[in-house]
Amino acid sequence: MSFIRTSVSNGVGEIVLDRPKALNALDQTMIDDMYATLGEWGDDDSIETVLVTSAGDRAFCAGGDIRAIRDYSLDGDTTAITRYFNSEYRLDQMVADYPKPYVSLIDGAAMGGGLGISVHGEIRVVTEKAMIAMPETAIGFFPDIGSTYFLPRLPEGVGMWLGLTGARIRGIDAVAVGLATHFVASADLAGVAESIRSGDPLADALASSGTTETSDVPLRKIGEYFADDNVSAIVGGLRGAIGDDWAAEMIGLLEKASPTSLWVTAAMINVGAQSGIDECFDRELHAAQQITATNDFREGVRAVLVDKDRNPSFDPAAIDDVDPAVVARIVGA
Repeated sequence: MSFIRTSVSNGVGEIVLDRPKALNALDQTMIDDMYATLGEWGDDDSIETVLVTSAGDRAFCAGGDIRAIRDYSLDGDTTAITRYFNSEYRLDQMVADYPKPYVSLIDGAAMGGGLGISVHGEIRVVTEKAMIAMPETAIGFFPDIGSTYFLPRLPEGVGMWLGLTGARIRGIDAVAVGLATHFVASADLAGVAESIRSGDPLADALASSGTTETSDVPLRKIGEYFADDNVSAIVGGLRGAIGDDWAAEMIGLLEKASPTSLWVTAAMINVGAQSGIDECFDRELHAAQQITATNDFREGVRAVLVDKDRNPSFDPAAIDDVDPAVVARIVGA
């Protein structure tokens, strides 16, 4: 059974993500099927545009199949872990290098791996129901899927903010910071999709995009507090913002994260700013192989996705107790 559906008409190849019970989380079969399909369509002169949509309204794609990765980790199956991440990043790289317009319609949650198959594409359409996040530090992992390339290229501090805190942003916020290219009201999205499927020029299909709604992402504060890659300095600055509710909220998010993951994430984003996308994927693969073997990863996934008690026992439990040598080993520095 395949969890994607494909169709071709009027020069448009469409991939429909169809694993609703798992919020379209990408398992190995979905990654393999998408890669094969996109490879075939990229060489097919009759296909001019690729459209990626979701069969459900709750999520575009909630990320990778991280529970399966935890099971592999517990079983010591490093071969399966490497295969999964290698094939996922290969798919994301294909999206980034795709020779034809690649359009994603995001009406619901798009997290982690869901951004890997959308943000790297040419056109990313979001609605007011879109919810964008990179929540990996809360599960003892780090933002991957090529995000260590695109996060540091967002407005100052935004990539570090999103990567460390796992903060969720709305569709209009994603447009404001550059993760999305177009905003369409959810009620109008079906019409936009149908226009694209009918072969209308993309400029015409998206002509009605836009909104009077404005983003409330505090770019000035983010640039002030998250411009550094020193996690202790970031936390110290936020703690010093007495009476600032936003800063207190960010501290709350950081306190839920694995301290080791915070340092790894900061280092990965920092070095990614000076790296090509292929270098970022190579570094992420090494880091994924390393970090999935740690207790923090197994414990974080257990607490958030398996037992769902939201009470992980990370070790070390404090950011100042993280060994720089461990971070360097994971990052590959």
